[in-house]
Amino acid sequence: MNDGLTEDSHNELKVLEENETYGSFNVFSKDVLGRLGRLTTKSGIIETPHLFPVINPLIQPITPKQIQDSLRCNAIMTNAYMLRKNFDEAARKDGVHKFLDFDGIVATDSGAYQILAYGKIAATPLEIASFEESIGSDIAVILDVPTGFEQDRNHARYTVEETIRRADLTIQNLTRTDILWEGPVQGGTHLDLVAESAQQMGKRPFDIYALGSPTQVMEHYMFDKLVDMIITAKMNLPINKPLHLFGAGHPFMLSLACLLGCDLFDSAAYAIAAKREKYLTETGTLSLQNIEYFPCSCPLCSTREPKEVLSYDKVMRHRFLAEHNLRVCLSEIMRIKQAITEGRLWELVETRARSHPMLTGALKRLSKHRNFLERHSPSRKSRGLFYVGSTGLARPEVTRHQLRIQNNYRKPLHAKTLLLLPQTKERPYHKSRLFKEIDDMVNDNSVHVCFYAAPYGVVPSEIDEFYPLSQTEIAFPLSDETRRYVTDRSVEYVLQEKYAHIVLLADTAIWGNELVHRFRQLKNKTRKNIVIVMRDNDVSDKTAASNVLKHLQRTRT
Repeated sequence: MNDGLTEDSHNELKVLEENETYGSFNVFSKDVLGRLGRLTTKSGIIETPHLFPVINPLIQPITPKQIQDSLRCNAIMTNAYMLRKNFDEAARKDGVHKFLDFDGIVATDSGAYQILAYGKIAATPLEIASFEESIGSDIAVILDVPTGFEQDRNHARYTVEETIRRADLTIQNLTRTDILWEGPVQGGTHLDLVAESAQQMGKRPFDIYALGSPTQVMEHYMFDKLVDMIITAKMNLPINKPLHLFGAGHPFMLSLACLLGCDLFDSAAYAIAAKREKYLTETGTLSLQNIEYFPCSCPLCSTREPKEVLSYDKVMRHRFLAEHNLRVCLSEIMRIKQAITEGRLWELVETRARSHPMLTGALKRLSKHRNFLERHSPSRKSRGLFYVGSTGLARPEVTRHQLRIQNNYRKPLHAKTLLLLPQTKERPYHKSRLFKEIDDMVNDNSVHVCFYAAPYGVVPSEIDEFYPLSQTEIAFPLSDETRRYVTDRSVEYVLQEKYAHIVLLADTAIWGNELVHRFRQLKNKTRKNIVIVMRDNDVSDKTAASNVLKHLQRTRT
């Protein structure tokens, strides 16, 4: 099998496929909060994460049939309000699948975006819900009231309360049982209202939940606020249901949203960008007239030159751009799925975060939510970790080690002296030459050897083989933030565990002077018996071990 799934994931997927029922959402692989899942609808199964290409029933540069046949996308989304306004009778008569000439899965939005854009629409929540039932939508969104961007608190509260009222009204009047309904969470950037909305919507029997009003936040590249909004919603919604992020469709931010636990996306960005003569990539947006070389090997870009596309008439040019843009979006979704199967989603997000400073800021924002990320992330992976910089300090694996050391770990019962060594190139650390030299000389269970190691902090030698402590590749030189984090964890450990003596082997060539400075401060403040042994850059492991041994012998006397 070459699909990247582990044997356990394949076995779990086989079991899920045999037991899938209408409306079920089954997860068969996870990384951080990102998950590969299967959502069963009456017209087929959506594998998540999934991007619904939004179909404009009035003007569509790529037909739904082309999206299904050429781009192999089995689920699209269209606007129920626009269908009702412009094609009411035909859509009811044919049903949405036949009307769009699409025999896959069709989701329908309710027209709430038009409320956001124009203030109101000529339809009530019950009229929209009744229409969505009449055209046979597979997935349908209730007509909520979006909060929007930079709205005052009073208006935001109104949108939350009115959306809940409309949710109850809609649920009470549904007549079909074969449509999956989405319940939107409102509140905008007022996080307490997002939490309240999520808690209330989570009590309603929706099959899917959605985060409303993120579009304008994303348009302003305020991805740090988006992180807070998504995590706040996730914390307060049923964890076993899919989460839909409305209006998210630019490929460079999809991996971040998946890492935060979003399962479904929808966007017309591929078509809107094409109309503006914009060319989407995984790292940003280019103007067609400024492109000398297409940075893409899709079937379109690999057989044409930019100058040739510029010579097309407007309709052909926009069709070319729309198809390319959608291809790159769908390709990124597949890349995210593969990253989840490999346990590499965090690394993919770090790569994408370098595309824009605001994405980098959003990645740094994850440190605020590190405990929640840790709580809901898998404890083991089939592959090791790559640590490339301080943004990785918020990784669930780093947080998990810190919590286990603080809450679950206690030093060996007979250990009286802590010997704190720098991490070694060899792993596990207890198999390094430095450790062996010292172990041969000491041979005393009263001496407990630990390592200070990036990015985890203190790593006791007796557990350094455990995942992921010896399965992490680290980029050197270390950042100041990384050295500071490890120093803080080392000081915390010394204060937590009651050793009679502490011997620190300080490697300033790699770690700088911060660790030495903090341990000197600790010695002066607490009067602990702390000895600092300096290791010069050109000193061998044997000489370093010998120097350490001299100080260990002094602690005994």
